[in-house]
Formats: sequence, structure tokens, C-alpha cells
Amino acid sequence: MASDKKDRIYIAIDLKSYYASVECVERGLDPMTTDLVVADPERTKGTICLAVSVSLKKKGVKNRCRLFEIPSYLDGTYIIAVPRMRLYIEKSAEIYSIYLKYFSHEDIHVYSVDECFIDVTDYLRYYGLSPIELARMLMEAVSEQTRIPSTAGIGTNLYLSKIAMDIIAKHNKERIGCLTEESYRKRLWDHLPLTDFWQIGPGTERRLNNLGLYTLKDVAYADQYLLKKSFGINGELLYDHAWGREPVLMKHIHAYTSKGHSLSNGQVLPRAYTYEEGLLAIKEQTEVLVLDMSDKGLVTDLVVMWISYEGKEHYGNAGSIRLNIRTNAYSYILENVEELYHRICNPDMQVRRLGICFNNVVPEEMEYLDLFTDYEQIEKERRLQKSINLIKKRFGPNSILKVMNLEEAGTTTSRNVQIGGHSADAHKSDYKKGAKNG
Repeated sequence: MASDKKDRIYIAIDLKSYYASVECVERGLDPMTTDLVVADPERTKGTICLAVSVSLKKKGVKNRCRLFEIPSYLDGTYIIAVPRMRLYIEKSAEIYSIYLKYFSHEDIHVYSVDECFIDVTDYLRYYGLSPIELARMLMEAVSEQTRIPSTAGIGTNLYLSKIAMDIIAKHNKERIGCLTEESYRKRLWDHLPLTDFWQIGPGTERRLNNLGLYTLKDVAYADQYLLKKSFGINGELLYDHAWGREPVLMKHIHAYTSKGHSLSNGQVLPRAYTYEEGLLAIKEQTEVLVLDMSDKGLVTDLVVMWISYEGKEHYGNAGSIRLNIRTNAYSYILENVEELYHRICNPDMQVRRLGICFNNVVPEEMEYLDLFTDYEQIEKERRLQKSINLIKKRFGPNSILKVMNLEEAGTTTSRNVQIGGHSADAHKSDYKKGAKNG
């Protein structure tokens, strides 16, 4: 484990166009030169491409675009690969095992399925390498074992390593970028757009512009009180990052524990649902969450729900309901969920997105009931839920279903074989703009 000292060196590694690169490798194709997108064309014409290969990006195809947004002059020239989420997770774990050959897990922070940070401070002397040489060694190790290309950022803090990877490495032939606080201010203070920087989205950029702040240099010399008043605690973060500062160390990340805990489940429905069909979908989501909560030995006393409608992507309703008891009994929680749904859902609108969250989840030992609750019934439900979980674990998630799961609007059976809302294992042929690729 790295010792605690002032001057540190971090390497951030990103697997280039990860999902698309994995699909190229699986087909024996070059991830850097093959035109491929990862998407499920059988969903809708507007399905989002989960990944776009490097070569397609160079041709102007934007990452996370929709299929219909790919220029028509490219029709028939690129492969459409159906997502295989299980494969991507397994490959990510394989790559993580490569990092573990060189570094302790205490010096690695897995940021996402395709990104990680490594504190290499105390390894430079051990390996007798410079930061760039060590980054190159890691990239080559990943490429040799998996054929997946990567980029790397080197920085004197975690934030700078991320920015070096996201912005500098893209314009470097070696795909390695380096930043210190001084070089960051010199090279990137006037860089636009601001959305290229980590944690600055379009909304934050607009709010900064409304304050007359258009570059990071503007933010660095802005009134700190004004930033905090406009952005809260994030105002302090914006100010520190504008100067290239980041006080968080790897040990802080590994020591962090959330003060509150929750379980959530959300989905984009396969089509516009009526009011009644939306209720069916939320009941299914409630069942999934209750079983998950029961399996983990947790209980809740607060339910939060959010709903958005067809053609109203940026408009919806949200609400919460406090339970009179703290429990994981499906029948009791469902009563409250239905009450909440009827209260917040607009019956004249078509539902397209649904989400539900159980907040304040705590161990079952902290369960409390009121005088009006049938404790024996609660305990009977708990035993039944645990039995259902045992059956599902042994025979698969669709081995035991309720009648509502088999209705036409039901989504549980299909979602049970997905990971992150996408196919866990694809069983379809490749497509070339809708036509099968022979």
C-alpha cells in the first residue's frame, strides 16, 4: 500500500470504446479500424448505441448516438453488435486481474467497467520506470492479453490524471497524457467546451455562463462566495478543480462509507404504457426490490417513486411515502406503492419511464412494527420471500413467476435475463444497417 506523503503520482486508464472493442476482438477484428456500434436494433429505431468504435468516431459518429443519427452514407458499411453485458463484465474483471499483478488492490480504484485509477507513487522506484513508462507497460499488458486498446492519463492528483486521460491523451499519438497543476493551468484554462471537463455537464455550463464564467480561468478567479451560493458544496469543488487541485487520496476513497443506504430499480418501458399498465410495471419493480431487500436481510420505512411520460423526456412526477412500520413484507409495501402511484401518476398521460427506491434501508434487526400490524403474517411473508429467493438462485430468475409477470405489459421475464437493462448474452446475428451480415 502506498505511504502517505505530499507528492503523489496517479495513472488513470480508460479502455477505448470498451464495449465496441470487446465485440471487435470477439470477431477477430481490429478494434482500431473496424466500423462497429453496439446496439439492439430490434428495440426501436431510436435505440441508443451503447458504444461506437474508434474508427466510426473518426468518421463523425458521436458516442451514445441513436441508430437513426448515424449518417446514411455509412449504411451497410458498419456492424451492429447486440449488447452482451455479461461478457463485458467478465472481460473487465480479467483486465482488473492484470492490474493486480503489478499493484495492490489498496492502490487501485475501479471507477467504472472501463476506467480505473492507480496510485503508482511508491511503485515507480520499485519498477525503475518513469510514470510514462509505467503507463505504457500497463497499456501493453492489457493489449497483449486482451487486444483491447486503452488510453492513460498521468497526474499529480486524481483529478488531473482523469483530465489528462480525457482531454490530453486524445490528441497524443501514444494515447498518454500528463498534467501537473502548473501545466493544467497553462494548457487548459482557456479550453472549450467546459463540458469536456469531468463533472461539468451542459446544465452546469449554462449556469456558469449565466454568471459570466466561460472558461476555467474565469472560474478560478471568480468570487468563491458566489460559486458556493450558486452551486452549494459543488461550488467549492468547481473552484478547486479550476485551479487543478484535488485533496482526495486513494485511502479516502477506500475508507468512504455512505451515511444513508438505499435500493432502487428503474426502467425505460419498451413502449408507451397506459395508466393501468404502468401500475403493473411498478408492481413488478416493487416485487424485484422487495426480494432483493429480503435476500440482503434489510428493511425500509421510506419509498420514493419517479415517473416520466411519452414525449415528455424532461417532465414527470415524483413523490415519496413514509411507511408506518419498517419492514420488507411485500404485501404491506405494495399497498403503499399503489397509493403513491395513484397519487403522483397522471392518468391522462402515457408512461414511458418508471423508477422506485427504498430509502433508509437497515438490517432486519432494526425492524419495527406498530400495534396494528399482524406480526405473524409479516413473518410468514418473510419466510416465503426467502424461499422464493432460494428457488431463483438455484433454478434461475424466471423459475418462479407471478401471474402478473406473464401479462402482455409485464417486463420482469425479459429484464431477468438482462444486465443494466441490456442483453446479458446476445443470441442474435450481427447486422449491417438492419441486414444480416453473412
